Amino acid sequence: MEDLTAGQRAFDRILVVEDDDQVRSALRLALRDEGFEVDGVRDAESGLQRFAATDPDLVLVDIMLPGANGLDLCRAIRQTSNVPIIVITARDDSHDVVAGLEAGADDYVTKPFVIKELAARIRALLRRTRVGDNGAEAMRFGDLVVSPDLGKVTRGGDDVSLTRIEFLLLCEMAQNANRVMSRDALLENVWGYDYFGDGRVVDAHVRRLRKKIEPDPSEPTYIVTVRGLGYRFEPPASEGIG
Repeated sequence: MEDLTAGQRAFDRILVVEDDDQVRSALRLALRDEGFEVDGVRDAESGLQRFAATDPDLVLVDIMLPGANGLDLCRAIRQTSNVPIIVITARDDSHDVVAGLEAGADDYVTKPFVIKELAARIRALLRRTRVGDNGAEAMRFGDLVVSPDLGKVTRGGDDVSLTRIEFLLLCEMAQNANRVMSRDALLENVWGYDYFGDGRVVDAHVRRLRKKIEPDPSEPTYIVTVRGLGYRFEPPASEGIG
């Protein structure tokens, strides 16, 4: 993982990748009024170049882009960075939403959206993904070690590469080991909102986490689904915080 304790800029910098000129212009003006520095481009190739040149604090990406789509851009960014990403979908389509989250996005918004709610969601995500030294001890679960104070996870001694949100989700569940955590509770405690989000965001991130920490993601032993209730983190017998 990249350093999660970096200092905050005076103004958060947002990169908007949106092919509709009117929507992109409106987003730039509205988000600037909300106190952000905003840069905008119209396609994935330009987005990746601008991302590398400007190092934004958050990327807002429309899924439907000319040429390479927003999903391709998310995957490309995730190869080098854990920066928060929010994807924009034209409709509340489960396939688009899940595809965006699986491509590495931390959250999604659906057109049309209210700018105040989008700004609130951006602030919540930025706030939650700035992890500092909270004094929490390392948690050891078999060969899995979660270190909240270091922003680090290892498995069998090897570093596990997680996005900020994946890391926060794992910490939240590990710190509540053996307790059932509902999707609503995880949205509130990890993403920092409730009515803004839905369970698909949590489900997609759990799937991604399982691929990275479970010996066999198809038969998870750490993050167990409790049907109708949510998820439970189950440490191996006789393991826990230490």
